[in-house]
Amino acid sequence: MHQLPYRDYGSWMERMFPFKVQKLPLDAGFTCPNRDGRLGWGGCSYCNNEAFTPNYHRQKHLISEQIQAGKEFFQCKYPKMRFIAYLQAHTNTYAQTSYLKSLYEQVLQEKDIVGLVIATRPDCVNNELLDYLQEISQRTFVVVEYGIETANESTLERINRGHNFMCSQNAVQQTANRGILTCGHIILGLPGEDHAESLRQASIISRLPLNILKIHQLQIVKNTQMEQWYNKDPFPLYSIDEYVALLAGYIQRLRSDIVLERFVSQTPPHLLVAPNWGVKPQEFNERLIKYMYEKNVWQGKMNDRPISP
Repeated sequence: MHQLPYRDYGSWMERMFPFKVQKLPLDAGFTCPNRDGRLGWGGCSYCNNEAFTPNYHRQKHLISEQIQAGKEFFQCKYPKMRFIAYLQAHTNTYAQTSYLKSLYEQVLQEKDIVGLVIATRPDCVNNELLDYLQEISQRTFVVVEYGIETANESTLERINRGHNFMCSQNAVQQTANRGILTCGHIILGLPGEDHAESLRQASIISRLPLNILKIHQLQIVKNTQMEQWYNKDPFPLYSIDEYVALLAGYIQRLRSDIVLERFVSQTPPHLLVAPNWGVKPQEFNERLIKYMYEKNVWQGKMNDRPISP
């Protein structure tokens, strides 16, 4: 078996845990400062949280009910599986620290939960919260996942993020300084960003002290402002082959020690406007790996060093 041309998340997780683990996406009922009027209304131009709400907890409101439904969904296949609670919907640090502590501790006390991943915005953390997350990271698996999206200031303003790139840099640095596992989320193909601009940003993102990076293609999702833009004046979207080539170039400009968790997003068909590639994530990964082998590129080739075992 060939070594993968990038540091993959699955192998990393196998080294982190002596048993099989599965992320359980959860909706803790948060909103977002870009939706409730603190920064703006309507959210980021590309965002529709319904697009990543799992079917197994659409009718569940309590966190404990969502966890139980998720466990039943996955344990049918792997009875001895353990779980990482993934607070995914909206901004999961957007509340008073006292409330967040209560919520996180409740989640961690659920049976078979062995860790916590907290998806949030870089402008929604503070020192008090990060100090607490540092404390719990010393007793369980904790990842803070920041929506960075892009390092381009004009794009951040265009997509209505409500913060600049310096905000992302500061949040990532402050989190990493406390020894908390830190993940960044990036979208490739945002309006106004071409192939060259994405590659320019790769080294900028790589300089952040990230442990994990999630990358995916821009998808136009129904009931978003970006859908309205696209319908009014369609802008270029990557074909699967174009995206594979871009991604390979991006990956070789990243530090070789960053764990790459994801390369594509899957929006439910009833919410997807474009592009519709018709491939599953594993099929896409195989296509990417084949391309990288053929082109003799690997993660870190243009940054520092080949991946160590």
